[in-house]
Amino acid sequence: MIHVVFNEADTNVLKQAIELDETLQGEVIQIKDDFAVGPLNNIYVGEGMEERKQWWRDVLIGGDYEGKVDSGEIDDTKTVAELVGTMRRNEEETIWIWAAQNKHDVCGYYWLLNYMKEFQGRVFILYLNNLPFINEKGGVFYPNWLHEIPAKEFLKAKKLSREITLSEFEVDPDEWSKICNENKGVRLLEGGKKLISADYDFYDADLKKIITGDWQKASKVIHQYLSKAKHTTGDAYLLWRLKVMIAQDMFDVQGKVENMKDFEVKTKTI
Repeated sequence: MIHVVFNEADTNVLKQAIELDETLQGEVIQIKDDFAVGPLNNIYVGEGMEERKQWWRDVLIGGDYEGKVDSGEIDDTKTVAELVGTMRRNEEETIWIWAAQNKHDVCGYYWLLNYMKEFQGRVFILYLNNLPFINEKGGVFYPNWLHEIPAKEFLKAKKLSREITLSEFEVDPDEWSKICNENKGVRLLEGGKKLISADYDFYDADLKKIITGDWQKASKVIHQYLSKAKHTTGDAYLLWRLKVMIAQDMFDVQGKVENMKDFEVKTKTI
């Protein structure tokens, strides 16, 4: 059994769950890119892959995560190639894809599905779509992310495992192709596995609302956004959007506009 997740925190909690239940025993693999943002045109061929890599380089340059693209730390193409190789060599091997009700996981699932069709019957999905769980305090909650679920609750979650149907292998790639061909900058989850596209500046309006007439570090602005906004994304993407707006002279700024702790912003002085 091979478990596939889409967040580092999910990897950690799933490994804890495996320690509690030997029937879950297996390797845990993480798909690391965030396919909910950035270009998707021709995403499965060299040209599209390189376009996406270059976009991430541009987003991360001069920021807290600069160099990640070329460090070798994130190479989902290599990860999936090794996964496919393992499945071809061992016809008894199965894959469990774990996804929660968020755009990051759903986009990762759609991206991965393209490589899984030849293994239909051996690929399973555990999609925690609007399902209640018990938190550490004994209360009922609906997790948006796998890592919000206590490890012991994964023992119940495993009962949700089901085979990805032939119909899903036919219909879901069409849905993903439509999103890829739209090639906008942001994907949002409407419900279930239904995605919609938005422009690169989708988060800008709410980000601007947090900036006041007082100096605030960019890190504070971003963390406030992540704690309050209905629609969130990664801090690297928000830092990039903040820099784009600064380049458009929307705010006053002091400090070196690189890492999010290195500079401060406030509304323009009239």
